[in-house]
Amino acid sequence: MNLSVENLSAAYGDTRVLWDVSLEIGEREIVALIGSNGAGKSTLLGAISGLVDIVGGEVRYGDVKLNELPPDRIVQSGVVQVPQGRRLFGSLSVRENLLMGAYLRRDKEVEADLERVLAMLPRLRERIGYLAGRLSGGEQQQVAIARALMARPKMLLIDEMSLGLAPVLVDSLLDILTQIHASGVAILMVEQDVQTALEFAERAYVLETGRITLTGPAHALLDDPNVKKAYLGV
Repeated sequence: MNLSVENLSAAYGDTRVLWDVSLEIGEREIVALIGSNGAGKSTLLGAISGLVDIVGGEVRYGDVKLNELPPDRIVQSGVVQVPQGRRLFGSLSVRENLLMGAYLRRDKEVEADLERVLAMLPRLRERIGYLAGRLSGGEQQQVAIARALMARPKMLLIDEMSLGLAPVLVDSLLDILTQIHASGVAILMVEQDVQTALEFAERAYVLETGRITLTGPAHALLDDPNVKKAYLGV
């Protein structure tokens, strides 16, 4: 199913942040959303996830109108966010954090899915009993991704995955995302690391001051002189 955002405007109280944003993420597609600090990228993910007030337009996932649903129902529909800053429960173990990702589920396959996720992220199996707050930044980001996987997403919204991490750790996380994508999960990636995002994604959108200003194949945007000047320092 496709995720479709049509003429979306969003605000925090009386402060408008997004204006008439439209974009689409296809089934099994990897799409990057790039832009400077304060452009509204995280706000857009929050609006899709039901966490930010939408004041115009709509969000659809297949035939489901997400902007009419509460956040928990959006997760149950298959659209799951990995938040900026990870937002783990630091005083809970890795296992407990992962099971929090399945808190809406009532099926009997949670333990089987936990094993599947740990097979994909073997470092977490080694850390399964550790408190999440004691893990390294890269390990915490793995927990945040794994927790989202426990909700059985069909589409992942990933907010600033590389923030504060060394390039070698980012590369290992991208390898994990490649595995996730190969399993049939679409990805919308918000990134300030524009080079990384455009090299990883298939398509991309540029968001500036709350509006989409450019879109196209990721490799084309990587070579675009305006993108190079604004975001790559070239």
